[in-house]
Amino acid sequence: MIPDVMKGVYLTAHGGPEVLVWKEDIPVPVPGPGQVLVQVLAAGVNNTDINTRIGWYSADVTGATDAVDQEVEAGGHAGALCFPRIQGGDLCGRVVAVGRDVSVPLGARVTGPINLPRPTADQPTAYIALGSEVDGAFAQYCLVEAADIYDVSQSPLSDVEIAAIPCAFGTAENLLTRAGVAAGQRVLVTGASGGVGLAAVQLAQIRGAVVTGQTSAAKADVVRDAGATDILERGQDPAPDSFDVVIDVVAGPAWGGLIAALKPGGSYAVSGAIAGPIVEADLREIYLRDITIHGCTYQPPAVFGRLVDLMREGKIRPLVSKTYPLSDIATAQEDFMSKAFPGKLVLIPPQQELK
Repeated sequence: MIPDVMKGVYLTAHGGPEVLVWKEDIPVPVPGPGQVLVQVLAAGVNNTDINTRIGWYSADVTGATDAVDQEVEAGGHAGALCFPRIQGGDLCGRVVAVGRDVSVPLGARVTGPINLPRPTADQPTAYIALGSEVDGAFAQYCLVEAADIYDVSQSPLSDVEIAAIPCAFGTAENLLTRAGVAAGQRVLVTGASGGVGLAAVQLAQIRGAVVTGQTSAAKADVVRDAGATDILERGQDPAPDSFDVVIDVVAGPAWGGLIAALKPGGSYAVSGAIAGPIVEADLREIYLRDITIHGCTYQPPAVFGRLVDLMREGKIRPLVSKTYPLSDIATAQEDFMSKAFPGKLVLIPPQQELK
């Protein structure tokens, strides 16, 4: 007995928290062929959701993610969004209805990546983002393609923990994969106390790398607990020629120093720019030392597949600092932007017992 309407949050335009509108009469989608309706158990809070809300992905925006003070029209990953949109790229839920030609069992606990691969011959790295190009998890129910979800019913992780994994750990694993991080390599992770940073520290340590995490002194112990051997304080320049790989989600004015910190032949992988997307470096530091730069957004299915194996085996565990009712999304995003909490924040939609 699935209801006709559900509670959730509409993103109605680009802007501040006021454009997030709580609704109690959103039509519940009906799964078509190859589709699954998921009852959302928990949904993580991400930079991606906030960046999309404020329109930070627009080429007109050149500042840090906390400094957008202009009107933006085409501010989504792929340009203009269709409003209203239900955001939420981090999903943990239970399958409650399926369309034709779907083998996922009813009742299965599922999750999936935030960036859904849609490669074509002309665009081999094409994707759509859950909560951006299609409605996401900031509601009681979410419609997804069966091919995009993974059964994690047997994972020892809680619903909240699983909801903290897709964006942060998917992004981190993709960064490490593209950079070819291997055992024994020295790896620097910027923004190491955030969701992606902590995930990158943990996953790099699992690969056998020697990890340095860049973070504030107040959060250094959290980063060490995730697997970092050394700590570089926020604002401190790394020593030149010190690392095989730099995993970066910060960028901004410190970018040139990150490139210089790589050993000759090293790799720099980036999937965020919270300190600012416009950067400056000496190109000679790149081409004379054969530095490879990886821009990382598209995720091949194998990347998330590896995370699913780790989830099922209980070998990864995200740090969740706080949970909130979904209706408190504005407070949760404000807390996220304050950087007061390490790791992840997670939203819980109202739960409805289905009979």
